[in-house]
Amino acid sequence: MIGIICSLKIEVDGLKALMENSETVKKAGLEFISGKIFDKDIVLLECGIGKVNAAVGTQIMIDLYKPDVVINSGIAGSLSKNLTIGDIVISTDCVEHDINRTELDEPRGQICFTDEKIIAIPADKEVGKKLVECCQGLGSHVMTGRVATGDIFITYRGKRDFIAFEFNALCCDMDGAAVGHVCYMNKVPFVILRSISDDFKFNTVENYDEFKELAADRAIKALKKFIKMT
Repeated sequence: MIGIICSLKIEVDGLKALMENSETVKKAGLEFISGKIFDKDIVLLECGIGKVNAAVGTQIMIDLYKPDVVINSGIAGSLSKNLTIGDIVISTDCVEHDINRTELDEPRGQICFTDEKIIAIPADKEVGKKLVECCQGLGSHVMTGRVATGDIFITYRGKRDFIAFEFNALCCDMDGAAVGHVCYMNKVPFVILRSISDDFKFNTVENYDEFKELAADRAIKALKKFIKMT
């Protein structure tokens, strides 16, 4: 089974419309929609915005459906001059840029598990490779690299420059690394797919609202191709 987690309704609806024999389970205020798309077992979730929402939804999905892989799909802000609106990033790994214990001489972004400390959470290489292939021919520039996540909607160019430099990340969002964090703890393969909704030139709230539907549409098209070839 493939689990697909998105933060916004527009990111889920394009796939939900293709689902056959769907069933909905409600838990913790979230709707988990399972069924078949192109004869493949799929479970969809609109988790809401933010790291806690994403983490809660991911854990419930893993507990209830035991997916073979989880894909967190959606939109993001660019941290690279080489990525513009509608371009796509496939994660090699992800970080939580808003974790900050530097006053304790710990590196920024370090995640402290009970038995391990890491900064970058690795995504699944094989699934990532397939997603890159699926993004070809969509009219988008596709890059692979790091996704930076935090509970901050960032429009200030200086903050984006800082995150890009500090973490060597390609884009920033508000849920991807939370999904990756939970998948890593549960030993479930995951990949983050991000379509750029606002770049270094267009990075205001107004531009985000204007371009988010275009960006979401690109992500949905890539996921459709991935489901067909899996």
